[in-house]
Amino acid sequence: MIKTKRITVLMGGISAERAVSLSSGKSVAKALTSLGYSVQTLDVGVNLAYVIESLTAQKPDIVFNALHGPFGEDGCIQGVLDWLNIPYTHSGIRASATAMNKAAARSVFIAAGIPVAKGRVIDISRLATEDPLPCPYIIKPLCEGSSVGLSIVYSGSNTRNIAVQEWCFGETALVEEYIPGREISISVMADRALAITEIIPRQGHPAIYDYTAKYAINGSRHVLPAQIDPSIARHAMHIAVTAHRVLGCSGASRADFRLDDTQKDHQRLVLLEVNTQPGMTETSLLPEQAAYCGISYPELCNWLVTHATCRQ
Repeated sequence: MIKTKRITVLMGGISAERAVSLSSGKSVAKALTSLGYSVQTLDVGVNLAYVIESLTAQKPDIVFNALHGPFGEDGCIQGVLDWLNIPYTHSGIRASATAMNKAAARSVFIAAGIPVAKGRVIDISRLATEDPLPCPYIIKPLCEGSSVGLSIVYSGSNTRNIAVQEWCFGETALVEEYIPGREISISVMADRALAITEIIPRQGHPAIYDYTAKYAINGSRHVLPAQIDPSIARHAMHIAVTAHRVLGCSGASRADFRLDDTQKDHQRLVLLEVNTQPGMTETSLLPEQAAYCGISYPELCNWLVTHATCRQ
């Protein structure tokens, strides 16, 4: 048994990923309790004063941040925890804010020589009149997670007009070329890349790992380890660790890629994004890859707790 410490698990939140966060938080709380920690949970809502009052009353030694999306992984709650001088899991303000903003993260990756898709930030109103890139291309909100708001525009579709009509993510969007091929994901713990998972959406044309594929029952299947060329695998794992480092991430992160292997003699690997708050349900990619490497779910939660820190 470990020495008892008080841990508060932050969960819920105000983003579109609230349900996923609640599931992650419950799993984490159960695992940490089984290890002998004194665990409380805190469902984070729009009332910041309530969050601060609750944390002050609970007096946790460590906060396990199981929040996702805006406020949870964009540097906001990290700033609050730094201000309260409470050590917390995962990345700090700078890494969280940079990784959450896809345009800012792209700039960091490009500067580090990491391959990214061709793309740019545009005014969303531009989509009402023209295609900013040759079809097919992807439209993404700048600061959402779990592929919320993501859509693909291909020739002959009405997706571009629908995206404009339904857009609720600010005045700008990131548009990127669509990379054919396969979706792969690599979790990183500190300076170690764990494994490579291929994610295969069960439906969609072209197949893409969107919100439905991620969270709907049977929305996708995972192939672990991914069956890809060993040299490509080594390169991808190196990129995942490099991206974790150049962003300044702490604890665990997850790097998502597209691998265009449609031309066998010229495969192309592209980093899509780094998630500083990977899902923590027991079937999420990070726990799944950790288990593949011999790290149980409770051990993973404990590792994250032992690497918690305050950035003041």
